[in-house]
Amino acid sequence: MRLLYIHIPFCDSKCFYCAFNSYTNLNHLKKKYFDAIKKQFQTIKKQNFYTVFIGGGTPSTMPIEFYEKLFKLLSPFTKNTKEISIEANPTTSYEWLKEIRNLGVNRISFGVQSFNEKKLKFLNRNHSPSQAIRAIENAKKAKFNNINIDLIYSTAMDNKKLLENDLKTAFSLPITHLSAYSLSIEEGSKWEGDFLKRKEDEELEVWFIEKIKEKLPQYEISNFGKICLHNLGYWEGREYIGIGAGAVGYLNKKRYYTQKNVYEYLKTPTKLSVEKLSDEDIKKEKIFLGLRSIVGFDEGLLDKEEKKRALILMDEGKIYKKQNKIYSKDFLVADRLSSFILFGI
Repeated sequence: MRLLYIHIPFCDSKCFYCAFNSYTNLNHLKKKYFDAIKKQFQTIKKQNFYTVFIGGGTPSTMPIEFYEKLFKLLSPFTKNTKEISIEANPTTSYEWLKEIRNLGVNRISFGVQSFNEKKLKFLNRNHSPSQAIRAIENAKKAKFNNINIDLIYSTAMDNKKLLENDLKTAFSLPITHLSAYSLSIEEGSKWEGDFLKRKEDEELEVWFIEKIKEKLPQYEISNFGKICLHNLGYWEGREYIGIGAGAVGYLNKKRYYTQKNVYEYLKTPTKLSVEKLSDEDIKKEKIFLGLRSIVGFDEGLLDKEEKKRALILMDEGKIYKKQNKIYSKDFLVADRLSSFILFGI
């Protein structure tokens, strides 16, 4: 069974670190957006989806009427779906949360980033700590039993006290999952090139991750707690369909991309650009993603020289083998381990 990702490109405000395909000035296009999604969806092979993930942008900026139409479109193909996730802003109302839960969404993810007021302003987030707390409590009240929050670390503002307070607040709330993302200065973001906004402190990063692991098990480099089946599907190499402006799909060893420009997507939502992946490309992805998570990768993927380098890492206690699969002992250094196995660097 394949995964389904639906992209909502609309936002109420743009965070300084954000380089995602999201816009604050295109809200007048929201009504037309469903028709484009429907048109694209009608061209794909119909099947039951293993998981559905609605991301963005900020999906909670869309009115419930949009999702009523969307789930009517999806319902024939979600009868056996294991997980339906949606991303939401911490300013989301209880009424919206209740309605979206009633439509069948069973996992919600809030872009909290911090419970520190000064840090939220620094990041240009449009919510307060109290709004974030209320949103999480309201989600539980709306009968969500699978609640994620995102936190950002390695910003210039971070220190042990601030991060410890963030975790203290987070773990006092009814969350089942936490995603912790190290700040990266991305091309296309407001902070592009301004590396002073990031704090390079490996000791602090490791400390923060270990503090989270005291409360929730780590199953991927950035993710802790009750496993998100949709994201796990990506790491396992499952095929997925991407719907919406700037969405990405992966089918039959090909990666396809819809048009990022929302105006162009609305004109021709079925227009795709396609990238053919070689067996070597897929192998590298399996190794990189496998070592970043509990998925691991099959030892049989490696050639003779790669196996020699993997043995060196095993001898050093950095990776281990279990039933012909290789796993990383520390997800934070997984990319370095992958580079050494594949390229010797």
